[in-house]
Amino acid sequence: MSFTDAFSSNLSFPVLVADIGGTNARFALVSSPNAELEICSATATADYPDISAAIEANLHHFKDLRPKTAIVAVAGPVTGDRIPLTNAAWVIEPLDMIVKLGLEDVIILNDFEAQALALAGYKGADIEAIGTTTPSSVDPANATKFVLGPGTGLGAAAMIRAAGTWVPVPGEGGHVEIGPVDAEDYQIWPHIEFYGGRLGAEQILSGTGLPRLARGVAASKSMTRSFNTASDITAAASDGDEVAVTTLQVFSRALGRLAGDFALSLLARGGVYLTGGVTARIDQFLIDGSFRRSFEAKAPHDALMRSIPTFIVRHPNPALEGLAAYARMPSAFAVETGGRIWNKSQVLTSAG
Repeated sequence: MSFTDAFSSNLSFPVLVADIGGTNARFALVSSPNAELEICSATATADYPDISAAIEANLHHFKDLRPKTAIVAVAGPVTGDRIPLTNAAWVIEPLDMIVKLGLEDVIILNDFEAQALALAGYKGADIEAIGTTTPSSVDPANATKFVLGPGTGLGAAAMIRAAGTWVPVPGEGGHVEIGPVDAEDYQIWPHIEFYGGRLGAEQILSGTGLPRLARGVAASKSMTRSFNTASDITAAASDGDEVAVTTLQVFSRALGRLAGDFALSLLARGGVYLTGGVTARIDQFLIDGSFRRSFEAKAPHDALMRSIPTFIVRHPNPALEGLAAYARMPSAFAVETGGRIWNKSQVLTSAG
């Protein structure tokens, strides 16, 4: 039996949904299939020894409703019964969560799988269009979509419509190769440090990658800068610093090319959606036209690209919203959950 078949009628509410990052954990509750998402403030992972302690400490935000199911999004692969976080000290142990929190089921998903689950439900102010598109015979609401998220790293995932069902497809698209295209790029790229003998997209198109790109930009101009973080660069760009401004211009063009590559690869006529902390900080560089021009410059398919929309996601908690959408109606999504579901019967079996 597939996960969708098993849980379409048996998912137990209330459902706690959690987005676990390296620095912060975000929790929310879906009290019933028709309930709005109840979100509590972000929790620093360093403040608690494990996820169970953090959840227990935050249940008062939900009027002491006890969750029966937890759906958790984590950055990285889910392998085995112990899931260490890459950038935090927590090790998530679903069976331990069931025991400590009295849960019936725990489901662990990839963080960008959660982002993809949100794509079909965005409306109104949740998203902002980047540029305009030409008319298409395809209804974008029911077409393949792609999410790309420059944050600390560069996350990527697709949402494919097939046989009347949405299929979220997580991956490691942020690590594809990226190279120079225009004359300015060719001046900069020789000065960018490679990582592991290559230059993957995440090495420049992310919060951790931006300082690497800025050093390349500075060297190409025979200048020096001491930018250590993405925030240093965005702050300097706001003050008109030449290197910082050029860095964000190059970043936006390269991100547009990459977004266009993914749109072509999957024929994502439903659009490409940008999330992540860096996106929110550089939105003016994304909407000035350069991102969209780079996105569309895919000869011989320029006309096709002009019909594919691009968006900035303005929803404050897209991963939580995606998990909540799944919690409300799991039968609407074909989620591959092999080895990613734990239930109370497993605890009883292991105890016996």
